[in-house]
Amino acid sequence: MPRRIYFDNASTTNIHPEVLKTYEELLERFYVNSESLYDEGSEISRMMEKARGAIAGLLGVNMQDIIFTSGSSESNTAAIKGVCFAGSRKHILTTSIEHSSIMNCCAQMHDVFGYDVTYLPVDASGSVKLEDVKKALREDTAIVSVMAVNNETGAINPIEEIAAYVKKHSHAYMHTDLTQAIGKIRIDLKDVDLASISAHKLEGLKGSGILIRRQHVPFVPLINGGEQEEGLRGGTSNACVNMIFAKTLRLALENGKRSHAYVESLSQRLREGLLKIKGIEINSPANAACGFINFSYENIPSEVMQNALNRQGFQVSARSTCASRSNDPSYVLKAMGFSDRRASSCIRVSLARQNTEEEVDLFLKVLKEITEQYG
Repeated sequence: MPRRIYFDNASTTNIHPEVLKTYEELLERFYVNSESLYDEGSEISRMMEKARGAIAGLLGVNMQDIIFTSGSSESNTAAIKGVCFAGSRKHILTTSIEHSSIMNCCAQMHDVFGYDVTYLPVDASGSVKLEDVKKALREDTAIVSVMAVNNETGAINPIEEIAAYVKKHSHAYMHTDLTQAIGKIRIDLKDVDLASISAHKLEGLKGSGILIRRQHVPFVPLINGGEQEEGLRGGTSNACVNMIFAKTLRLALENGKRSHAYVESLSQRLREGLLKIKGIEINSPANAACGFINFSYENIPSEVMQNALNRQGFQVSARSTCASRSNDPSYVLKAMGFSDRRASSCIRVSLARQNTEEEVDLFLKVLKEITEQYG
């Protein structure tokens, strides 16, 4: 059995040992309902609010802006529906490269609820241009949703520029999906009204996330229940998971700063090696977020390449893992102007601080052998 090498950190990450240890300790002790009026419930409620405050401090927002969720898919959906259902404007402005949670939500808003949706194009590097936002923004635009970092290519969008323009020139609210951005790039959230983050992309727990929602933003909750999360998300709080998010985020930001240069060097090593293999086409832009490399090989479909790499011990994706069961060409690469053939043969490698130069070199060796065998 070949050694297993994990190159799919954009899909999910291994849980940080400190996060896991603290979570297990919390589970053993703090099991009562945080809404309970007896001492144990009050203690959990206080600890959860302390974590909320720590998260807010790390992100530079107010404590009241943090809503605990099950992850970015819920946060993304809640941001769009919560804002739209709270007002009368019927236009949504987003991009053609968003995560499936945004794309499917917007499709439903159009098909079921009658909203008009504009999908902004991207350039050859996979990024949205501010000028296109300016042209598409309307008087009846309810929300603008643009991801910070694309989950397939690592392309970075100019969120600060877009948010500043939307705030100054419209009545729309600005949402950004930060799922792939935390620990990789820095973003000033000054003009951002709503933002989504998921813990399991940050060496944290699955089923854990937050929605940043500024106090001035009107919002209709999707999950009705009691008074949890100020009445904005009902249901018994997943208290231990919420508490540990603060440590998860702190460690992710610290490790991001500490290991950024190292992961960038691994990415550059991989990129340079890929360019030496005949038939390889790199899809990620040169300035992609730290750790992302998306590439295609001219005549090996994604599924065939993934299976071949898997047999050699490498865990990679073709596109977003949420769409990994589909054989359709990557809609992200199609939006960038690539052919069906190239968009159907893509592979996404996403590196992290745990990866090594040895692993990158072995991957390049194995990949070259596969292309020679299948090509």
